[in-house]
Amino acid sequence: MTDIIIGVISTIGALAILFASIGILRMPDFYLRLSVTVKASTMGVGLFLTCAAIIFPDVSVTTKAIATVFFLVLTAPVGAHMIARTAYHKRISMWKDTVMDEYENNIEENDDKQKEQEQ
Repeated sequence: MTDIIIGVISTIGALAILFASIGILRMPDFYLRLSVTVKASTMGVGLFLTCAAIIFPDVSVTTKAIATVFFLVLTAPVGAHMIARTAYHKRISMWKDTVMDEYENNIEENDDKQKEQEQ
């Protein structure tokens, strides 16, 4: 029974990582690629670590796997946000069919404030 559970979880994890790699090829701009990749790969790696925790019944392995999943879920979105924000500040172009850019006014206000502080 455990083998079936591990097989199902690892298959879902492998599919998530496959979708992340397909997303890199299929998405039209940097921001969408980053979003797809971070979400899907975090889920895939988290599921693989869950399988490792199930396979090895040792408490230390399970604790390390849970801690790694926790920190991965905690830090991956923050890192992706910082990368996307830096790309936006560097004016990396968005997809031509992007409907709304809610961040544009905020960036311009912050740029103006920084210029005032520098002078």
